[in-house]
Amino acid sequence: MPKVLIVEDSAFYRELLKEALLSRFPSMELCEAADGEEALQKIEASLPDLIFMDIKLPGENGLELTKKIKAQYPNINMIILTAYDIPEYREAAVQAKANYFLSKGLASKENILTLVDSILSDQKKDNSGSKNKNSMDR
Repeated sequence: MPKVLIVEDSAFYRELLKEALLSRFPSMELCEAADGEEALQKIEASLPDLIFMDIKLPGENGLELTKKIKAQYPNINMIILTAYDIPEYREAAVQAKANYFLSKGLASKENILTLVDSILSDQKKDNSGSKNKNSMDR
């Protein structure tokens, strides 16, 4: 059963994403965090396979948080999901070692679900965790 953490300060957007994921992956274990501190606690309590990370969070921003998480847990797949699709953020996401970058305004529900399906399929094929795709063009 895959574990996913959604780090997003908007309760509305967290709920939308959660509903979309559970519609396709009903056995998925979902956790939510509204800020970086809560996210780090959830990661330590139950290591996720995949994290959706917003950039604009209360306290520490999602890019810095991604960098911290990837330094400690390099095999966790990180998807930056933000309303701020600007080149500087894409470059910062690459520097933070995020695996994917999606714009909330451009990514459809189906795009997100297809990406998650692909990530989960790759994880099943490579349980060793040695794969580390970086696809910032999605």
